[in-house]
Amino acid sequence: MKPIIALSIGVLFGFGLTLAQMTNPLAVIGFLDITGKWDIRLAFVMCAALLITLVGYRILFSKLNKPLLSLKFRLPNKSNIDSQLIIGSIIFGVGWGLSGYCPGPAIAGITINPRESLIFILAMFVGVKAHHLSVEIQRKVKIAQ
Repeated sequence: MKPIIALSIGVLFGFGLTLAQMTNPLAVIGFLDITGKWDIRLAFVMCAALLITLVGYRILFSKLNKPLLSLKFRLPNKSNIDSQLIIGSIIFGVGWGLSGYCPGPAIAGITINPRESLIFILAMFVGVKAHHLSVEIQRKVKIAQ
């Protein structure tokens, strides 16, 4: 039952991303191009999503001690801003600006524009793997010292 519910929620999320034009790289690049012909529509989508999330989390956490399908809520507990966060954010932003995709819309975009989406997803996995290898090498160097 849990995989079916997860798949249903994922499909609903993908439908929402597609409806909001987040899977259209040209719409995203139009939103990011604030010095050119700026398309502000995605800002409204993001603000609406933020508002719904803010209200939804408040209601959810006030009503439930744990999620319906898990033993506990798994929320990030790290709140400091460090160099890894800044560098990762820059890489994410540059990748988003260059391709017009971020991870969720790229996966949802497979149904609309499979070639571009799959290239982005492949590049994303290569980047994630490179990061993991880098962290592992740094850890081994620290141990060796």
